[in-house]
Amino acid sequence: MNHDIRLKRLRFRSWHRGTKEADLMIGGFFDRHGASWSLDQLDWFEALLEEQDVDIMGWAIGSIPCPPRWDGAMMQAMRSLDFVPVSH
Repeated sequence: MNHDIRLKRLRFRSWHRGTKEADLMIGGFFDRHGASWSLDQLDWFEALLEEQDVDIMGWAIGSIPCPPRWDGAMMQAMRSLDFVPVSH
């Protein structure tokens, strides 16, 4: 898939999660960092989007333990997001 198309699809999926809170957290994270991610990081994020929003949000805010598969530099970056969304 073309890189630009992939980014557009991921951006759409990031901002259409089902709840405003998840949209802001996941979409805001993507808007801030997605354009600079490597292919491996894009793969990680794309796989993360298959998880339930409540789990992603819980892992990111630390209210539930993060499975080792997701706990790493990318999740740490999501945890440090200040949750002020970039306008889209």
